[in-house]
Amino acid sequence: MKMRYERIKSKIDKIISGKIFLRKFFYGILNIFLLRAWYVKREVKNFFNSRNDKINVLDAGCGFGQYSYLIAKRFKNSEVIGVDINENRIKDCEDFARAVKIENLRFEIADLTKLNFSDKFDLILAIDVMEHIKNDETVFENFYKAMRKNGLLIISTPSNLGGSDVHSDEEESFIEEHVRSGYGADEIKSKLEKAGFKNITLKYSYGRWGNLSWKLMVKIPILLLGKSFIFVVLLPLYYLVISGVGFFLMWLDTKVENRKGTGLIVTARK
Repeated sequence: MKMRYERIKSKIDKIISGKIFLRKFFYGILNIFLLRAWYVKREVKNFFNSRNDKINVLDAGCGFGQYSYLIAKRFKNSEVIGVDINENRIKDCEDFARAVKIENLRFEIADLTKLNFSDKFDLILAIDVMEHIKNDETVFENFYKAMRKNGLLIISTPSNLGGSDVHSDEEESFIEEHVRSGYGADEIKSKLEKAGFKNITLKYSYGRWGNLSWKLMVKIPILLLGKSFIFVVLLPLYYLVISGVGFFLMWLDTKVENRKGTGLIVTARK
C-alpha cells in the first residue's frame, strides 16, 4: 500500500495552523516519537558545545519547522532560517515564530535546487529531505556554496538497506513522495565529496532495534491514518499500550553501533 505522506501532512497543517499550543505539542510529539530526531538533536548539541560564537543555521526543507524552533529556542547564540518550498507551511511557521516572540528565528520560501546563499551558514540541516529531491547533486553543491569555512552539514535520510521500507529491487517506497528509497553509504559520500565536502562521517540509524520501534511507533499509525483519518481518535490508546516498548527500542538503537540500518546520519565539513 502506497502512503501519501503529503496528504497526511496537509491535514496536520490545518489542525495546528494558528494554534500555538497545538503546534508546540505537535513539535514535542515529533521530537519524542521520531528516532531520527534523537540522532539529529545529539549531533546539533555536539556542534553547539564545540562553539561559543554566533551560529548561523539553515534548516533546509524545514517542513513543520520543529528543528528550526528547537534550535532557535534552545541555543540563544543561533540565528536560524528555515526554508521550504511549501508556501502555506512557511507562512504558518513564520506566524508561529512571531506569535511566540522568538527573534532569532525566521522562515523563507525556497527551492533547494535554486538555493542562492553564499558563505552564510555555520550549520545546515537536511532532515528527511534528500529522498524527496531527484537533482540531489545540485542541492549538495548549493549547500556547500551556502556554508562558511569549517561549517557542518547534518543529513538524515533513509539508507538503501531497507530505507522507506524497501527490501528488494522489485519493491518501491511505501511513501509515495520519495523519489529514491534510500542512499548507499558510498553513494552519498561520493556525491558530497564531488560537491567539495570533507571529513564525512556516516552512521547507520534504525538498526535492528530502531527499525522495530519505527514499525510500532510510526509505520502502523501512519498506515491507519492513510486508510482513514478517523483513526486519530484511537492513537492515544494505541500509544499508551506500545510506547514503553517503543521508547526502550529507540534508546537501544542510539546506544549500540549499528553495522547496518534503514537510516543514515551523515555529517560533513566544508
